[in-house]
Amino acid sequence: MALVCGLDIGDAVTKAVLLERTGDRVALRSAIMTPTPGKGLMSESPIDQEEMAQTINRLFTDGHIQTKEVHMALPESQVFTRVIEMPVLSNKELASAIYWEAEQYIPVPLSSVTLDYKVLSRPKEGEAPTMRVLLVGAPTALIDKYEHVMTLSGLSISSLETELLSVARVASPLCADQKDPARIIPTLCISMGAMSTSLALLRDGGITFAYTTPTGGSALTRAIASDFGFSLNQAEAYKKTYGISDGEIGVKLRKAIDPIIESIITEIKKAINTHNEQFGSDPLQQILLSGGAAKLPGLTHVLTSTLGHETVLLDPWKSLEGYAQLPKEMRDDAPDYAIAVGLALREEHE
Repeated sequence: MALVCGLDIGDAVTKAVLLERTGDRVALRSAIMTPTPGKGLMSESPIDQEEMAQTINRLFTDGHIQTKEVHMALPESQVFTRVIEMPVLSNKELASAIYWEAEQYIPVPLSSVTLDYKVLSRPKEGEAPTMRVLLVGAPTALIDKYEHVMTLSGLSISSLETELLSVARVASPLCADQKDPARIIPTLCISMGAMSTSLALLRDGGITFAYTTPTGGSALTRAIASDFGFSLNQAEAYKKTYGISDGEIGVKLRKAIDPIIESIITEIKKAINTHNEQFGSDPLQQILLSGGAAKLPGLTHVLTSTLGHETVLLDPWKSLEGYAQLPKEMRDDAPDYAIAVGLALREEHE
């Protein structure tokens, strides 16, 4: 038996999930969330970082999470993520060549970032002799800050990865082709946070495209507050209660936030077009939404009707044992936990 913890420090909410692994069996031991204080991990202030560490300690105490090692995700808005195509190379050759490839895609000095990469797919017989590689560049200063805050918390980081990798890990089992369970049907995963929205296209071989746009749930809240003369707290409450669903208030809110929704839809259309241009014979089949902002009432209906693809909320709990026994509150909050569950599902050898 092994206990594995995923810790997701979001812009607005911090989530922790503790899973118990016994062979192939994965069961939920604990899941808890709390508001992220102040600027969270974006602040350089020692006082703010100490407050973040204390928040994590309280979260672990309240959630009865006793492990001291955690898997964490870096925010997509702060890292450089790109899926690139390269000639087929051995692992040794790739390790030597990746630095030169990174110089073409990362717009800051490589001396200030920590590079990582993962081979997503190698060509099958008859395919073009290229392989797809996920390239990630994370500011070294950001990684140092994460490590410092976790040290203040009395915890240690087992692994760091990007949020989209975590979402892809938890989504992949839910994208299996019913006729061929070993095959992943083409799926667009959208992670909607407070400050940004990230998109990842999945198909056989993993992620084929990754992109982040700096628009999220906070922009929707500010638009409602401005249009209605509400406080931010009141605007947030209206957004969560009425969203853009049918009804008088929902229609009025839709008018206030429509420009933001349309800008997100434009980015989604670009991602879909990118996939269809590369894999025209295997078109996109579904869209999975995750993140706190994804729970906006009426959003899945609007996206389904506008984009012509079935759009549903990603439920990470479905990957775990005991799903039927989960309380309604946890099921309702399922999209919030996608990153944390994906982190806790990470295998040691990854």
